[in-house]
Amino acid sequence: MTTRLLQLTRPHYRLLSLPLQKPFNIKRQMSAANPSPFGNYLNTITKSLQQNLQTCFHFQAKEIDIIESPSQFYDLLKTKILNSQNRIFIASLYLGKSETELVDCISQALTKNPKLKVSFLLDGLRGTRELPSACSATLLSSLVAKYGSERVDCRLYKTPAYHGWKKVLVPKRFNEGLGLQHMKIYGFDNEVILSGANLSNDYFTNRQDRYYLFKSRNFSNYYFKLHQLISSFSYQIIKPMVDGSINIIWPDSNPTVEPTKNKRLFLREASQLLDGFLKSSKQSLPITAVGQFSTLVYPISQFTPLFPKYNDKSTEKRTILSLLSTITSNAISWTFTAGYFNILPDIKAKLLATPVAEANVITASPFANGFYQSKGVSSNLPGAYLYLSKKFLQDVCRYRQDHAITLREWQRGVVNKPNGWSYHAKGIWLSARDKNDANNWKPFITVIGSSNYTRRAYSLDLESNALIITRDEELRKKMKAELDNLLQYTKPVTLEDFQSDPERHVGTGVKIATSILGKKL
Repeated sequence: MTTRLLQLTRPHYRLLSLPLQKPFNIKRQMSAANPSPFGNYLNTITKSLQQNLQTCFHFQAKEIDIIESPSQFYDLLKTKILNSQNRIFIASLYLGKSETELVDCISQALTKNPKLKVSFLLDGLRGTRELPSACSATLLSSLVAKYGSERVDCRLYKTPAYHGWKKVLVPKRFNEGLGLQHMKIYGFDNEVILSGANLSNDYFTNRQDRYYLFKSRNFSNYYFKLHQLISSFSYQIIKPMVDGSINIIWPDSNPTVEPTKNKRLFLREASQLLDGFLKSSKQSLPITAVGQFSTLVYPISQFTPLFPKYNDKSTEKRTILSLLSTITSNAISWTFTAGYFNILPDIKAKLLATPVAEANVITASPFANGFYQSKGVSSNLPGAYLYLSKKFLQDVCRYRQDHAITLREWQRGVVNKPNGWSYHAKGIWLSARDKNDANNWKPFITVIGSSNYTRRAYSLDLESNALIITRDEELRKKMKAELDNLLQYTKPVTLEDFQSDPERHVGTGVKIATSILGKKL
């Protein structure tokens, strides 16, 4: 194991590690432009983050862009693919089986630039569900067949929970409940898009999500190494069989044993590598240069399935809880959103305990839930999330926060109907009052990425996010515009609405199933 460990970690640290620096003086960097209480809060939260996280990146104005719509996201993806010179690295839950245009775009880029290499990381259960029919894996296999695995490295992560009797007995339609590769990372040379969106037609047309573009070589290098690390715990698609069927192997070059062969050893080996990655101290700049940078970005990730039980070294959950614990006055407002609203109890308790004057929770209306009027068991999911929304409102009243915290449902038409949209956005914003307009709240912190902040996200799936803290007024305006764009399609919902609206009635069977299967939602 020692030899294999060194093979992976030596180049990893050579690429990413910079000379270790003492934590920079955040008061010197930020407080001058932010008088109390806002400036004091910035100092407090950043000090807390520095104590808990090893990795921080610094951004100047205009180095972070916010994309607003699915169509803009799709156009940007294609543009970045075609203009990439050295590397494209993509992590997503799946690639839609009909996304031939995107695959053709990648093929065009590979043909145009012989130096270009492409790396894909998808979920192995979701990406092979339809085999032997067309699916994510067959689309990627066509690229490997044309350009070879040296230029197109396609990986399929399968949760280590997928072994033994579960592998044999759990049907394909339900095995995703065991755990998924849920990260959404779209990297192109020295730029990275972090999002919650997958790669299929609805995410490019009428499924609302969030999308942030980061322009930084060091930041891109970090996510590329993260991508490569998780890929090394995954299966690989190689050139098809003679009969044209897909060919998936566990490469000898992987630094761990195959999880189905020895799950305990796999977890020990994988967790060592992950722990080393998460602990390695990386800053994008020497200490003397940070003063001119107005935005800090901290990558946070949740890799619970890859750590032994009771020894989880993931950074996301503890960072979110720490962040919310710093809200100790009504000078700060927050907004929380998740399309699939099954909030982790620990996070819910922190939110409900904040002494805010104003806060919003945005979730999908049943008519904006992607499972609305779906077939089979999944048709009950909108009702399950509706039931969880009602329980949240009951908790709001129990905490006597109904004067401050508002639950808002997002709806834009009816999903699967003409001009109907679904809602898939997720994130957290912390805001402060505008110094020129006390009634105007403007974000200065946000969390962007793949997590829905659910029990599932912190126990079964792989998640990657970034926490952004900024005093850049232009970026704050963009963050506010993004939030306003989401809020314009929302309306407040109260417990009275659940009592008076028969469409909000949830059957006893759905309530019982939700209580039993809550960890899977």
